[in-house]
Amino acid sequence: MIKFDVWIVWLKCVCIAFALFGLFIALFNQTPVFDILFNDQIDPVFFGSAALTPEMMLFRQWTYGVLGATCVFAGILMFFIVDNAYRKKERWAWYCIVLGLTGWFVIDGAVSLYFSVYFNAAFNIVLLTAALVPLIFTKKYFFENGDSVEHG
Repeated sequence: MIKFDVWIVWLKCVCIAFALFGLFIALFNQTPVFDILFNDQIDPVFFGSAALTPEMMLFRQWTYGVLGATCVFAGILMFFIVDNAYRKKERWAWYCIVLGLTGWFVIDGAVSLYFSVYFNAAFNIVLLTAALVPLIFTKKYFFENGDSVEHG
């Protein structure tokens, strides 16, 4: 059986990866690599085969910049929750991460499906799974005997 500390490392790696992913989105959204991974998947949904105007490309760059910055913030915030309160098995930290992930997944997924951006909806499932696995396997540490372990 995997120990609690291994799940903490897993969650921290997910947090770091999410923050780095945000940095990648913010800084490299106009590169050929980003085109292959994201723009080539998303642009046809909204623009068909039409070439983007310079104004559209600037707006897309700004949007990805803001989205990336938000991902960096969320990854760092979650990292410190995991490294502190979650590691100490404070029940609120488990709820915070689970509810935050649920809110993100439902809203992001619904918007992606509404606009037929199925690539993003599928990508969200991968991200959710990476974070959900350790949350499922650590839940017992937060709810043993119906009591939470609260620290100061």
